Amino acid sequence: MTDKFLDKVYCARTPDETRDIYDAWSKSYEAEISGNGYATPGRVAEALAGIVKDKTTPILDFGCGTGLSGLALKLAGFEVIDGMDLSSEMLAEARTKGIYRNLTQVATDAPPPITQGAYPIITAIGVIGLGAAPHALFDTLMKALGRGGLFAFSFNDHTLEDPAYEGRLNEWIDPGAARLRFREYGAHLPGKNMKSVVYIVEKN
Repeated sequence: MTDKFLDKVYCARTPDETRDIYDAWSKSYEAEISGNGYATPGRVAEALAGIVKDKTTPILDFGCGTGLSGLALKLAGFEVIDGMDLSSEMLAEARTKGIYRNLTQVATDAPPPITQGAYPIITAIGVIGLGAAPHALFDTLMKALGRGGLFAFSFNDHTLEDPAYEGRLNEWIDPGAARLRFREYGAHLPGKNMKSVVYIVEKN
């Protein structure tokens, strides 16, 4: 019987523990999450496609997992997508899709290897939140953008229960360091009756 991870993934853990659980989940991840109607990648990709006219603009799909997010971006018309993830096993699954230009494993004990301004668009789809990356990653990815860069991300219902996550967003928007281009609450995992907010933020 295949282990089920969705019901136990939403709890705080260390980065190493997060990597280990996603390594173990890699083979059954897509079947389990798609079986629950995973809608957020498509929603993020559609929102970005409505804002970004040049679909050759390079995108960093941070926390790309098995590549479901990259696939959604590709289907929305984006042509140049790089992926980064903690989990080598998830990256191995992503590699089989042939979507990504480059795939890079991120260390748990060092900043992500992103040169500031290298990517005009960074996505973190279902990445920052309880059971996944801490809210401090929001600052890391925003700082990696150049002026005018776009950050597209999502917070699910579990994450929205902790005000610290949207608090990080507001710490950029309130003083004018960034502006909100898109915000929509909608389907995330309908099979689990869970929703998410999709955001697109532009760095000033």
